[in-house]
Amino acid sequence: MKKFTIRSVVAIGIGTALYIVLSLVSIPLAFIPNTAIQPRAALLALLAAIFGPIVGGAVGLLGHILADAFQYGGVWWSWVFPDAVFGILAGIFASKYQIEKGGFATKQIVLFNAVQIVANALAWIVLAPILDIVIYAEPANKVFTQGAFAFLGNIITIGILGTLLAVAYTKVKASSSSLDRED
Repeated sequence: MKKFTIRSVVAIGIGTALYIVLSLVSIPLAFIPNTAIQPRAALLALLAAIFGPIVGGAVGLLGHILADAFQYGGVWWSWVFPDAVFGILAGIFASKYQIEKGGFATKQIVLFNAVQIVANALAWIVLAPILDIVIYAEPANKVFTQGAFAFLGNIITIGILGTLLAVAYTKVKASSSSLDRED
């Protein structure tokens, strides 16, 4: 597990701001109310994969709270907590992805996507619908359908955009760390 440092605090701040901005970009699923494909899921997965579970959980929690508050004037808690849980779960394996070391190759890409699929399943197929029922007394058939489509949207978004962002980041990180310092 990664240490909590000044770099982590900066990552949480910048990550939360980017999460909020990316919350404005979405493709609504017209046939499923209040559900959309959002690139913020890829950002959250990337930050968790780079910085670990504390940053992932904090960005998921703070980003979702602030995005809901700014966009809707209120917070839908049953969807805030799953984003935080997703960030934590995806971040647990940060050292295995080797993104920071420039080693994000086939094996790590497969692990990254396996973890994000399981984390998304727990967050959106299990946790979000249960919290919707417990907190807001929402109908089970509605919230489990929403959760399933949020899960599908997230795994596709992270599988494509999140993987591409991680590959690009690891290439930039590897090439910048291989430069020799001139004195």
